Amino acid sequence: MKIISVNVGMPLPVEWNGGTVLTGIFKSPVTGPQTVGFAGFAADGQADLANHGGRDKAVYLYPHEHYPWWAGQLDRDELRPGQFGENLTSTGLLEDAVHVGDRFRIGSVVVEATQPRIPCFKLGIRIGDPAIVKRFLDSGRTGIYFRVIEPGQLQDGDTV
Repeated sequence: MKIISVNVGMPLPVEWNGGTVLTGIFKSPVTGPQTVGFAGFAADGQADLANHGGRDKAVYLYPHEHYPWWAGQLDRDELRPGQFGENLTSTGLLEDAVHVGDRFRIGSVVVEATQPRIPCFKLGIRIGDPAIVKRFLDSGRTGIYFRVIEPGQLQDGDTV
């Protein structure tokens, strides 16, 4: 199991439905050691703290194995790490092998699985397709939220 990309981004305003919404779903890959505290990555942010982030959703991981499937479903080949708003894009760590309470060390950080992701309308903004929200949930390819048990640093290339 390995981290192939660490992705962060601060909230920004985007046009949606005739107005503007603030969202932190636009994550981009970064290299080098990244600091992770109890609230998540130091260089990352969420716009809607009532539904995203916080202690039990501090780090969001998405399996890279799902990317080819989504590329086929969405008839795209430009899907890149961070596309689904994840902080960590991994290989070898799939939803059906992880249970709530499982703990993992990544770099010097220890995380604990808390829940699958329940997407909101902002995933539709990110992907450019409002129908993706239901399809994402129905697919079972939702990724995993983690709480931070031991803060520290991690980076792309770290084993899990």
